[in-house]
Amino acid sequence: MNPARRHFTRTLGAVLGSAALLALLPKGTPAMAETKRFEIEKTPEEWRKLLTPEQYRVLRGHGTERAGTSPLNAEKRPGTFHCAGCQLPLFASTTKFESGTGWPSFFQPLAGAIGTRTDWKLLYPRTEVHCARCGGHLGHVFEDGPPPTGLRYCLNGVALTFVPATP
Repeated sequence: MNPARRHFTRTLGAVLGSAALLALLPKGTPAMAETKRFEIEKTPEEWRKLLTPEQYRVLRGHGTERAGTSPLNAEKRPGTFHCAGCQLPLFASTTKFESGTGWPSFFQPLAGAIGTRTDWKLLYPRTEVHCARCGGHLGHVFEDGPPPTGLRYCLNGVALTFVPATP
């Protein structure tokens, strides 16, 4: 088979394969369900005024920051990690651990601080983590974390702010 035809055949196979995977999704399932209403809701313009462009891309656009770029990876002081969008306290520093992934990781959120939903963005289900108050995208949770929960909340540092504990 000539190279042009081989390329066409492979491309067609990839397209058809992707279409077949999408067909497996339950009917009416968007790549990311956005049905919940939140206590804090703003227009895109209001969020853009409040957030940096990178924070907006991650928190509102469900983006991901480049691994290893967040200064919060090295944050070791006692304190609390808050949502960068609405300042809701999300995670105590005592639940942070070094996962080796390049993103701040935690094994347990504060009570009522986060919500989850199924994310089909990569054509397979992942559990997305968002702020319970403003709905900002924080990252994802995986079942490969340390005891006691066995969970790894792998978060975008740009979606967080750190508030040190007061002495």
